[in-house]
Amino acid sequence: MAKQAQPSILFDLSKRELCDPNEFKKMQRRLKQTYGISIAKEGLNFNDMRQHQLLVLGGPQDPFRETEIDELVKYFQTGGSIMVMLGEGGENKNGTNINYLIEQFGISINNDSLVRTSYYKYLHPKEVFVSNGILNKEIVRCARGIQKAGKKDAEGKSIARKLMNIKDDSKHDNTGLNFVYPYGATLNVQKPAFPLLSSGPISYPMNRPLCSTVVNPANKNAKLIVISSVRFFSDEFIDKEDNMKIMDVLFKWAMTDEVELADYVTEESDLSEYQHVPDTGSMANKLKSCLEESEELPRDFTTLFDDSMFKFDTDNMPKAVELYKDLSLKHEPISLITPTFEVPHPPLQTATFAPSMKELPLPSLDFFDLDEQFSSQRYFNNLKQLE
Repeated sequence: MAKQAQPSILFDLSKRELCDPNEFKKMQRRLKQTYGISIAKEGLNFNDMRQHQLLVLGGPQDPFRETEIDELVKYFQTGGSIMVMLGEGGENKNGTNINYLIEQFGISINNDSLVRTSYYKYLHPKEVFVSNGILNKEIVRCARGIQKAGKKDAEGKSIARKLMNIKDDSKHDNTGLNFVYPYGATLNVQKPAFPLLSSGPISYPMNRPLCSTVVNPANKNAKLIVISSVRFFSDEFIDKEDNMKIMDVLFKWAMTDEVELADYVTEESDLSEYQHVPDTGSMANKLKSCLEESEELPRDFTTLFDDSMFKFDTDNMPKAVELYKDLSLKHEPISLITPTFEVPHPPLQTATFAPSMKELPLPSLDFFDLDEQFSSQRYFNNLKQLE
């Protein structure tokens, strides 16, 4: 790594990152007091990254290529620190594959959202107020500006423990700082990584890591920090609670030796297992006939039918006859009344008609004397003689 008089930070914007120093102005002014700030818009390469002590990937919204992942791993292995920030919904909502990088070091971002189960200070449930989410005592010491442990007072107690009001045991103090965690997700953390912030017992999912880090074993100056809320240091929330103090500690841990978070890692952290909750809304729209195990069915399945629920018989006729006496009515057979039906339409007629045949003309034989036409001359002579 090239050494510089002033440590510098490189903000990557080539993946449409949400954490733009020009928009996170309060964070930029705070960091410029101690560090130099540069912006990379054309892409990531090892030669440009090695000129800076810290690379910030603040909410990428595009996937990284495999060659870029290799460049980032090479940068981390050669002594460069990386800070990764994302938001609620994880990779699915933001359209990136940043887990491919951080999973190599035991950290992954879940595709969920952190909410507060009870209202306090902030109206939106995703603007989560956490009052006991500090998992590392060194964060409290550095945020309060307390001297490092080692010096003893007149009673022989550590000055740092006395100022922090911590008992002389191995348990961590997670009630020293309050912070608001807006629109964030939760993390899965495995060794060698260790958590720094948790969601506490009031948020949901409860007691889950929100910020974790890992140290490069080959180069102690290289740290990877993962924060699951890109708006944690935004102008809207950086002044709320102790967010700015926590930001100062995290950047000091990434770039200097003033913070020793790795020396205060405890095995007894107040973390819970990640519980997957079913989609109760979808299940409610798909009701099942039975949600419990049914009893064994009898061999004669006909015993399962209840005929008394519906039947058609004359069992109730005697009771109906007795009602005549109770109501003082005359009991006589019902006379048949000829029904009359209303006919709203005229009677129907067949749609066929007899064929109309054309009559033949009268025979023309009426104009001829058949005797003259068919009798012989001898017949006429005989008639004349008779006359």
